[in-house]
Amino acid sequence: MGFVLCLVSATGFGLAPLFAKQAYAGGLSVTTMLTARFALAALLLWIIVAVRRRPIRISARTLALCVGLGAVGYAVQGAAYFGAVAVIDASLAALLLYTYPALTLVLAVVLRRARADRRRVAALGVSAAGLVLLLGLSGAGADVLGVVLALTAAGTYAIYLTVSESLPADLDLFLLTAIVCTSAAVSLGIGGAATGGLHAPDAASAWIWVAVIAVVGTVLPIAGMFAGVRLVGASTAAILCGLEPAITVLSTSLVFGERLTAAQLVGGAAILAAVVILQLPARRAAMNHSKTGTFGVNGSQPLSVPSNAQYRSTRASENNAISSASVRRASASRSPATSRTISWPRAESGATPSSSAAADSVVSLP
Repeated sequence: MGFVLCLVSATGFGLAPLFAKQAYAGGLSVTTMLTARFALAALLLWIIVAVRRRPIRISARTLALCVGLGAVGYAVQGAAYFGAVAVIDASLAALLLYTYPALTLVLAVVLRRARADRRRVAALGVSAAGLVLLLGLSGAGADVLGVVLALTAAGTYAIYLTVSESLPADLDLFLLTAIVCTSAAVSLGIGGAATGGLHAPDAASAWIWVAVIAVVGTVLPIAGMFAGVRLVGASTAAILCGLEPAITVLSTSLVFGERLTAAQLVGGAAILAAVVILQLPARRAAMNHSKTGTFGVNGSQPLSVPSNAQYRSTRASENNAISSASVRRASASRSPATSRTISWPRAESGATPSSSAAADSVVSLP
């Protein structure tokens, strides 16, 4: 069931560019679409927070950081990515976005938070080669602005993940995601109003696609990833998330006739291979811990998938409210894992991973 939930999550995030293009065809601007998407997603997430009835404990500093991650990080990343989708093929934009794990690693090494061992250097080399194939050898004549926007989205997300390391480990993930989405909606709304970027679509059907991207391309994938990683572990979930750009490529090919050249397909495969290279050692570590009975859980959020530490701490606080017998049953039913995965509200998708874990993180982006 965990595999199914992770695949559902990857599918939802992977279809988001397709839904966005349909909204654009109805006359919606990027700013209007994103503002409405985040506003509706935030509303649904706050409903989930209320229904779950978990105690809301968040300091002023943490709240300010979450608001900043949403109003700046999430808003800029979303605007750049979906801006790229508006001017270049969504398949190319999705693959370019997936250079963010390599960029996150570069940041971690520069900041001396991770060591550039042979595995990570190999992953960087493979990712760089894939990027060259995507852009340099394809002869596709991709729009320069679209390429710059897609790479800006990847770089912004890498920074987002690095900054999110300072969030407390026991922060409720649905609460975090709700704050981030709300902040992004407000930020984009204010920016759109100031620049004249907000306007009604030519066709009323465009609003239907906004609702679809908010529910199917945001909230459901987030919930699916939260549940899926608890059942299969973070590293397995992260590898399954690698199907997200493949789903984007396939769906836009079927609906819009987008086609990648042979060189671009090889380049995209290389970028996704780099993602797997970064995850495999963490997966082996998780398997070794399972032999000794270590218990751990993980989770994700839109445009940021939190770390194992966050889920372990969050789960521990939740378990304090239930009986010890329930705790034992819950522990017995979870698969152990020690890797840390950061995704994003694909979005995405705050977390508190170690620096080396952040460098190895991969997640779904809304």
